[in-house]
Amino acid sequence: VARKKENIRRQISVFFLSLVMIALLLAWYTIGIDKEIVETRARITQVKSQIALYKEKADRVTEIKKNLKILEDKLKIVSSLEEKRMEQLLLLEELSEKVVPERMWIESMKSDSVYVTLKGIAFDNPTIADFMRNLEASTLFSSIDLKRSKVQKFKEGIMLKSFELLCTKKITPQGNGDKDKKGK
Repeated sequence: VARKKENIRRQISVFFLSLVMIALLLAWYTIGIDKEIVETRARITQVKSQIALYKEKADRVTEIKKNLKILEDKLKIVSSLEEKRMEQLLLLEELSEKVVPERMWIESMKSDSVYVTLKGIAFDNPTIADFMRNLEASTLFSSIDLKRSKVQKFKEGIMLKSFELLCTKKITPQGNGDKDKKGK
């Protein structure tokens, strides 16, 4: 009977020691998991702060890119205007050389990318014809068309010819003619 009691005590001791051991293992595991949770939360907080920092930087980069695009567009516009200005200067210079002196004058000029419309007054039809021949000899125009010509009465009964010409510009490769003119 004493052995039996001793055996039961041993088994109860082993049982309670096993329970204490399992409780210690569970406590150790829980503490380890809690530590990992704390570390993961700390990393999440750190990553969120880095995301906020990089988002701010990315927003600044986006704003800079937007401003850069606006500046590039403005530079293109300025470049285009400069090119058009040079084109208009060449056009006016050419027209001043082609006008028949003291027999005609230009009242208006409209220009777009393909056509130049000239309105003017001349003494007679031969003067208009000479002006058209001069323009046809020009390097700027591929064709000259007389849209209208009519007699117009001015002060003191002076009869002059009012005319309108449509001039088609020659298509030139971009840049090669302008660079030569700008350098001179």
